[in-house]
Amino acid sequence: MKKSHVVVYSALLWLLGSVCSQAQQSLASTRNGDSNALLSALAIPVGLAAQANQQQGPAQDSANAGTLTIITFDVPGSTWTIGSSINPAGVIAGPYTSANHYHGFLRAADGTFTTFDVPGAVNTSPVGINPAGAVTGNYFENGTHGFLRAADGTITTFDPPGSTFTFPFSINLGGAITGFYHDANGVTHGFLRAASGTFTSFDPPGSTVTYPYSINSGGAITGLYQDANGVQHGFLRAASGTITPFDPPGAKSTSPSGINTAGAVTGSYCSDLNARPCHGFLRSAAGTFTTFDPPGSVYTTATSINDGSVITGSYSGLTLPIHGFVRAANGTITAFDVPGATQTTPSSINPSNEITGNWYDGSAFHGFLVMGCCQGH
Repeated sequence: MKKSHVVVYSALLWLLGSVCSQAQQSLASTRNGDSNALLSALAIPVGLAAQANQQQGPAQDSANAGTLTIITFDVPGSTWTIGSSINPAGVIAGPYTSANHYHGFLRAADGTFTTFDVPGAVNTSPVGINPAGAVTGNYFENGTHGFLRAADGTITTFDPPGSTFTFPFSINLGGAITGFYHDANGVTHGFLRAASGTFTSFDPPGSTVTYPYSINSGGAITGLYQDANGVQHGFLRAASGTITPFDPPGAKSTSPSGINTAGAVTGSYCSDLNARPCHGFLRSAAGTFTTFDPPGSVYTTATSINDGSVITGSYSGLTLPIHGFVRAANGTITAFDVPGATQTTPSSINPSNEITGNWYDGSAFHGFLVMGCCQGH
C-alpha cells in the first residue's frame, strides 16, 4: 500500500499521531497516496457495489451524559458505521462497511436507515449532506470520483476536468460542492462544482497543495493549503473568487475545517512544529481570532461550526482516551464521551446543536448522535 493522504478533517488522525504533524506529512506525500489508503485513514471511506436502496429499521442505544443525550447507532449488518454529516432536519449521512466494502447510508431523524451505492462502484462514501437532503461524497470504480445524490435518490457522478482523483468534502444549500482533486501531474487543487455542474479550479497564491473543506450557503469556502516551504496555512475563498490566506497568531500549522453562513470559520492550529500543543480557533467574519482548548487538552481538533457559532470537535491529552466537546457561542465548553468509548470524535453539528460523529469501542467504529446541547448559552 502506498503512503496515505491524511487530512486533518478526520478525527482518526488521533490514531495516527498528532493532528498537525500528520497533516504536514500527508501534504508532503500527496502525490504518492492512493484512494483506499486515504479513506481508511480518514474513516470517511469510499463505499461499495451497486444495489437497490433499502429501508431498514433502527439499531441504536441511548445514554445520558449530564445534560446531553447520546444515541449510538449502526447500520444493520455493518461492521463499521461513521456519522459524517448532519443536516438541519437531523438526517445523518455517512459510510458503513459490510463484506469488506464501503456503502452509503442516510439515517433519518426517526432512526430509520436508507442505504445506497453509486451504480457500478466498488466503494461508496458519503461525506456531506445539505439542508435539502442532497449528499456528496466519493466512490471507487477504476479510480476515485465524486458523486451527488439528490434528495429523490438520483445519483450524478463527476470529476473536475483533468482529474485523476476526486474527493468532494462539502455541499451547500444551493447544491454547490467543494473538495480537492489531483491533476495529471499529481498536483492537488481545490475545486468548486456549481449546481449547474460547471467547475472552477482554484489555489491560494503560492500553494503547492490545496484542500478545501467546507462551503457555506453564500458560496464562501474555507480549507488549508501548503506553501513552497511546507508550511500549512488556512484560507478563505469568497464567492467572488477572492482568496484570503490566514493563520491564528503564533500558528506554525493551520487547519480550518468549517464555515457558517455568517463567514465565521473554525479549525485547529499547532503552535509547535512537533505538534504540541494544538488548539482550536474561531475566526470571525471580520477576521479576528479567538483560540480555545477544553480543560486538560493537549490536542484540540475543532471540526464543525453552526450558524449559532456553536463548535464541536475532539480533544485528548498525551494519550487516549479521545473525548468529544461542544463549545457554546459564549465560550462555555462541555466535554462528552460515548459510554464505553476509547475515542469519541464528533464530525458535524446542525443548527439545532445536534452532533454526529463516530466512536470506537476497541474493535469497531460506530455512529452517534448527541442532543440537548447549549440550552441557555
